[in-house]
Amino acid sequence: MNRKLLFVCLCAITILLSSCGTSKSTLAYQSDSAPKREFRGAWIQTVGQSRYSQMNSAAMKHYISEMVRKLDEVGVNAVIFQIRPEADAFYKSDLEPWSRFLTGQQGKAPDDPEFDPLAFIIEECHKRGMELHAWLNPYRVKTNITNSLANNHIFYRYPERFVQYGNQLFFDPGLPENRTFICEVVRDIVTRYDVDAIHMDDYFYPYPIAGEPFPDDKSFMQFAASQGFSPSQRSDWRRNNVNLLIQQIKLTIAGTKPWVRFGISPFGIYRNKRNDPNGSDTNGLQNYDDLYADIKLWVEKGWIDYNLPQLYWEIGHSAADYTTLLNWWSINNFGQHLYIGQDLKRSIDRNELNTKIDQTRRLPMVHGNCYWYGYQILDNFAGVAEILKNDIHSSKSLIPAYTHMHDGKPKKVSKISNVYTEDMHFLTWEHNRDCSNPETAQKFVIYRFRDKEKIDINRAENIVDITPDNFLLLPYEGGESRCTYVVTALDAFGNESKVRKIKVKL
Repeated sequence: MNRKLLFVCLCAITILLSSCGTSKSTLAYQSDSAPKREFRGAWIQTVGQSRYSQMNSAAMKHYISEMVRKLDEVGVNAVIFQIRPEADAFYKSDLEPWSRFLTGQQGKAPDDPEFDPLAFIIEECHKRGMELHAWLNPYRVKTNITNSLANNHIFYRYPERFVQYGNQLFFDPGLPENRTFICEVVRDIVTRYDVDAIHMDDYFYPYPIAGEPFPDDKSFMQFAASQGFSPSQRSDWRRNNVNLLIQQIKLTIAGTKPWVRFGISPFGIYRNKRNDPNGSDTNGLQNYDDLYADIKLWVEKGWIDYNLPQLYWEIGHSAADYTTLLNWWSINNFGQHLYIGQDLKRSIDRNELNTKIDQTRRLPMVHGNCYWYGYQILDNFAGVAEILKNDIHSSKSLIPAYTHMHDGKPKKVSKISNVYTEDMHFLTWEHNRDCSNPETAQKFVIYRFRDKEKIDINRAENIVDITPDNFLLLPYEGGESRCTYVVTALDAFGNESKVRKIKVKL
């Protein structure tokens, strides 16, 4: 039996065992089963949202602050916030206008000229030890052709670089100048903002409209032959256009801030087995053939730092079974970071959320999950906030370390002290943080252990806090409780230092 086939069999057996003898309504996790390192993301989309345009800047600050607090409290450690829904911006930009979903009119600035939503949500996430992934849609310009564009939109300077498809407007992916512009937008964001990652979802070439070909004849005639593609290879040419964009974005990020990651959240099916013997046993739309997104190649070549396929279907779905797809992505991700996109409503309606998360945790090649959509957590849809907080995310968790970007340890903290004042008791420590050096301490993990308990920082339930601050307020427990606190440092890649510990009476 070859190694790949053996691995497929082991994955299938693992998933089968994870479901055997376990009721979907009663499956729960003991605290020691929650992994110490696990990506726990939430998508916060702005496209199609009217809530932000109804708020002034002061109200929006409060809303965003509460949003991040609620996500933190249920164990989410990465917020994926959509900042470029229609070639416009939820941040101050000289390249693109303010988003209509922010203020109600594209190009209209917030009422407070100092308010920058992206800068604010980054600050709110980072002060809680969470990550902020800036979510961009690369090609979309209008979700409805009747929408008005701001006078300074790039469309009015270069209308020939855009195409209408169906009722929407897009950058033509076949034009090199469009790839260059999108990379300029990415460079601008990464340069000016302390984002942890740039994120794109499944919208590359648009979802096909039956009977309506994508209108790229002009760019195909202009570039295909010189790029080595024959008239019969338009699909290959389109895939190459997206490949070039992905490569250029990765190089842009790496050349600006090499510790910032690049993640993609593709549609959940790469290829069906009927089209590719190595595809999944499914029957649905395909990234490779329909969206011209060769996600498997991007992972294999290292052009992206994490892959987050959207496995939104139910367990046992006739055309796209969740477990089948989970297994397929697990064995086709080349050992790279793999997170799974979960549809909260579908999973809760079918009482499958716990089972699905359990399946991901039993596969060593899967490193976390992300929830669509995040507003349902904020609304506590069907009690999902309690399910996450008390069950699935019963302990805090660290983002998996990106050792393929840097495999090392930051220097451990020093001079840890136990400080008392008239009304406070806290720990302090020193560190070698240098914001310009991603290999130094960027935030800290604090663990607590009972008196005489073995120090084991691999147990997630011992994590007290993850914070950028070099102090921690301690509780008062009558003055007789003894314990040991341990502090470690994390660099910008998530690598953890050696420990520094101190015994404390509370």
